[in-house]
Amino acid sequence: MAEQLFFKSEDKLSRYTELRPQLEALLGVETDVVANMANFCAALKDAFGWFWIGFYIVRQDELVLGPFQGPIACTRIAYAKGVCGSAWAEQKSMLVPNVSDFPGHIACSALSQSELVVPIFKDQKVWGVLDIDSTKIADFDEIDQVEIEKLITWFAGLL
Repeated sequence: MAEQLFFKSEDKLSRYTELRPQLEALLGVETDVVANMANFCAALKDAFGWFWIGFYIVRQDELVLGPFQGPIACTRIAYAKGVCGSAWAEQKSMLVPNVSDFPGHIACSALSQSELVVPIFKDQKVWGVLDIDSTKIADFDEIDQVEIEKLITWFAGLL
């Protein structure tokens, strides 16, 4: 596969549908998890243009920054702290329309206004989370949550 994604539609759901086979072609042949995390983030950034997309990986009692696309980020997040730590602790996705309304939000960037965090499961435990931030309030919706959860479930099979 070429190192470029192609999209015919501006419609969000159609874009997810077009993205999936391209991700499968790009990541399905690679065995290195770091390379796959990096290209996964780059593909989402290319497809949707969100402000920040990255992985945090569980390392003992904290999340540690993994591959990402966007400006510099928080390196470590404690269990149950912020949106990422809460998604880990609660073992569920967190869709936050306005991060200012989330108690204990960790502001890695003042530009981040909304956030979607999806946990990644391996061997029935949270292995890490995918964190997506936008500079727009309420930029994520149920379509994003459902489609990113599907992509992450597929991605977890590559771990």
